[in-house]
Amino acid sequence: MNLIKSTGTFSFYTIISRILGYFRDIMIAIFLGTSFLADVFFVAFRIPNTFRRLFAEGTFNAAFVPNYTSKLIKGKNQSDKFANEVFNILFLILLILTFVAQIFMPGLVGLLAPGFVENSEKIELATKLTRITFPFLMLVCLSSFFSAILNSHNKFAAASAAPIILNVVLIVVLLFGKFLNDELVYYLSYGVSLGGLIQLIFLYKFVIKHYSPKFNFKIKLNKDIRFFFNKLLPSIFSSGVTQINILVGTIIASFQASAVSYLYYADRIYQINLAIAGIAISVVVLPQLSKYMALRNKNKITIIQNKALELSMFLSLPATAALFVGSNEIISGLFGYGSFSAVSVENSAKALYFFGFGLPAFALIKVFSSFFFANHDTKTPFYISLVSVILNIIISIYYFKSVGFIIIPIATTISSWFNSVVLFIYLKKGKLFKFNKIFISRFFKIIFVSFLMAVFFKFLISVFENQLSFEYYLKSVYLIITVLLCVVFYVLTSFLIKAFKIDDIKLKY
Repeated sequence: MNLIKSTGTFSFYTIISRILGYFRDIMIAIFLGTSFLADVFFVAFRIPNTFRRLFAEGTFNAAFVPNYTSKLIKGKNQSDKFANEVFNILFLILLILTFVAQIFMPGLVGLLAPGFVENSEKIELATKLTRITFPFLMLVCLSSFFSAILNSHNKFAAASAAPIILNVVLIVVLLFGKFLNDELVYYLSYGVSLGGLIQLIFLYKFVIKHYSPKFNFKIKLNKDIRFFFNKLLPSIFSSGVTQINILVGTIIASFQASAVSYLYYADRIYQINLAIAGIAISVVVLPQLSKYMALRNKNKITIIQNKALELSMFLSLPATAALFVGSNEIISGLFGYGSFSAVSVENSAKALYFFGFGLPAFALIKVFSSFFFANHDTKTPFYISLVSVILNIIISIYYFKSVGFIIIPIATTISSWFNSVVLFIYLKKGKLFKFNKIFISRFFKIIFVSFLMAVFFKFLISVFENQLSFEYYLKSVYLIITVLLCVVFYVLTSFLIKAFKIDDIKLKY
């Protein structure tokens, strides 16, 4: 496997999906802004979408891939048998969960958006919309199962391309937004579930080349299945801790008008980098790490771990620097149109700025956790993540009244750095990771180049000051030009001082 090529494939489709997601969100911003309807839709969308991120973005992989890979080494019959047993149990659990959730949806929405409870119109509409979007949870979790099968066979393109489908469906709905008026949120909600169904069918077309699911509801909880589910539950929590922290933030933010929307738009920006610098790398390295863990090849394990960490920092540190320098210009250029006011830009930019402090930590959590998962250890990251979430909740609740919604990205950042540092300590303590000389040398070069890029970005912002102002209608064009120039500057400077080499692209592991 070529780490950079595979990560590049995953990242390419992820970027396409996120770009389409941006167009989707800017259209939502134009039609809904940070209004009452926007808050309600984002809650209805956040609930199943959080579960999508929990399952789809590496979490299901964490428990499934190491086990499935070990079965593949022993033969296709064993791997197919294991996969079928997991599929049937997962299908039944999701079916029951969806059915129960539909019955108790008012209580579920009230639990996850308690700030809506006092407003009967808000809670009623949120309940209706969440009932419509909730089937997406079942569909996307089954899609994640198919994606994990493909990833185990080092096939990353289809799995990473699948989320594009949801964005295409929602964009098509939004094209009629002018005619739908207040009914738009209903059509968007139906679009969420429809997108999930099409995504599942799309992945099935690819997965049947490697595995064909067979329905058999005579459930047998054998040793392998019990072992898998014992690993799955902790991995959902530990690998998805960033998403859980965001969900906690949404719950608390529901008590302040428009705060849910501010956080949503900020979240959309930094998640683009997290998907590449954290999720893509952790998903790509897990099958190979699992393989070499099973073969006890310590040399390969060390090389892959250090290269994964290096690539993660190479991608996340410049993004962090950019958010420090230009969070306001980024939010304004991407969303500052139509119903999205200057106040909305200012508040979303504040949230983005503080999320930026945590961006490297968000990526490190994903990468460090994959090192544990490859070693069949999901409990250590689980316990660390549990403490991290409790820390996030305490900080958020204690300071929310005095500081407001901005405490949520601050608390998320603090708890994420705590999580990543403690994960690293336990990796070193368990002798599951060690630095090599190449990483240490490159790491300091990456920091230096990221600083230079931040200075260059600040310079470009001052040059295009008028074109990037909130009132300028073509500001997004100048923002894109500015970002592309910074990317070129960063890559060229990195090659110049050897923070990254051409030979790295050809390396196979």
